[in-house]
Formats: sequence, structure tokens, C-alpha cells
Amino acid sequence: MESHEPDLREEINDQDKVLQIQEDYTKVDFDAPTRGLLDYAVKLTLEVKGMTGSDIETLKGHGFTDTDILDAVHLISYFNFINRVLDALGAEPEPDMRYGIEVRPR
Repeated sequence: MESHEPDLREEINDQDKVLQIQEDYTKVDFDAPTRGLLDYAVKLTLEVKGMTGSDIETLKGHGFTDTDILDAVHLISYFNFINRVLDALGAEPEPDMRYGIEVRPR
């Protein structure tokens, strides 16, 4: 999350909400599709063996298409992969990537 905070800030445009999302997204008032997708991402990240067809059906119930879901799975899985690689190599985020600290303009 730290390295993507500028993107989150740009999307949300509310520093207090950004910090809430970083602390515990479940306490933020998201619309149902966004919350469903976030819950799906957490489950895919932390409980992959518990994934079932009902998880896909839940996303479809929120209006996500098969293509949307495939894109989400690819993106979530890619981030999980890259984070594991960086963790395995002992890589640390750049100091200006820590949340709550302003980053240099792009």
C-alpha cells in the first residue's frame, strides 16, 4: 500500500479517508461493489484455499463481469507475487513511501 499511496490519495482526494483505508478498510463507508471487491482481494490474499465459486458469484452480484473479475484476480495475484519477492529479498520501501508522509511530485 505504501508505494501506491499517491495513487490512493489522488483517487480518494481525502487524506483522513486514505489513512482510514490504510488502517482498516472495513471501517470505511464504501459502496457495496467496492467493499465486495476489497473483501475478495483480502480473501484471495490471506485465505486462498478457502476461495469458492460463491466468491465469484458474490462479485457478479455486485455487477462485475467475468472480464472484470479476471482482471481483478490477475492484479491482486500480481501484487501478492511482487510483495513476496520483495519480502524474500529484504527490500524496504523508500523512506518517502511511508504513509502519512508527503511524497515528491511525479
